[in-house]
Amino acid sequence: MSPFQLTRTLPEDATEADLRSDVLYGLTASPKELPPKWFYDARGSELFEEITRLPEYYPTRAEREILIDRAPRIAAETGARTLVELGSGSSEKTRFLIDALLPDLDTYVPVDVSESALTGAARALLAERPGLRIHALIADFTRGLALPASPGPRLVAFLGGTIGNLLPAERRTFLRAVREVLDPGDALLLGTDLVKDEATLVAAYDDAAGVTAEFNKNVLAVLARELGADVDPADFDHVALWNREQEWIEMRLRARHALTVKIPELDLAAPFAAGEELRTEVSAKFRQEGVRAELAEAGLELAQWWTDREGRFALSLARVR
Repeated sequence: MSPFQLTRTLPEDATEADLRSDVLYGLTASPKELPPKWFYDARGSELFEEITRLPEYYPTRAEREILIDRAPRIAAETGARTLVELGSGSSEKTRFLIDALLPDLDTYVPVDVSESALTGAARALLAERPGLRIHALIADFTRGLALPASPGPRLVAFLGGTIGNLLPAERRTFLRAVREVLDPGDALLLGTDLVKDEATLVAAYDDAAGVTAEFNKNVLAVLARELGADVDPADFDHVALWNREQEWIEMRLRARHALTVKIPELDLAAPFAAGEELRTEVSAKFRQEGVRAELAEAGLELAQWWTDREGRFALSLARVR
């Protein structure tokens, strides 16, 4: 068998159809909103990589610290022969897990909507680890999970705090879907950013250099390029705020003056009043007891809880109950 296999479970036109649907719904909703996945075209991905290196943006460094410190323990605890990573992207942090699981690791299954990200990451991994087998899936894990046959036990990793981008009902659906594909002996490794002081949280999403602001506005460039939207990012301000009641950060785009975003391809004219906001991201922050409860509701039991030395970020290891 070839060391690299690529399987598409996402229809070729799914991304375009989803974008059209999300924009039509989101720009006619009250309040207006768009899901954060539309940040990540090529430029958006570059900007996010830049964000992860900013002094204000601690989550990537904190999670990497935990992975470096705990990867051998994770490998020993799980004995995983298959590693599945949801939203794998460049698979950069996953290398710590892969190296800890080798030589017993048989198969790495990265799951992402981007074929170019999957193939690029696979080439880099195989160049350094020629004994590894990779079966990449072009798939959207929010649509459900269908994993290829592979030896167990399996470890499903969902890193980066990405689960915080899902609303509570979406998290419940996601965690139940993960539970359904896990067999006894399998495990879930989940990355969650933790509740902390408001100033630290807001700064992480509103950096002094303005990189996150450019990242936020990039969604408008996506609408212009992909849907022909008549929209100027200069007409909007970047906003990041802490929702104390929900314990999540919200990123928004605030109209500087009254305007109309026209998208003839969708037969849509979306009016914005001066100061009206478009929510582009929710990033929930967590507490250990809350993570334990959400896992339990999905039929998973929290087995291990690791944080970085400053207690900013956590990795949870959960097993089938």
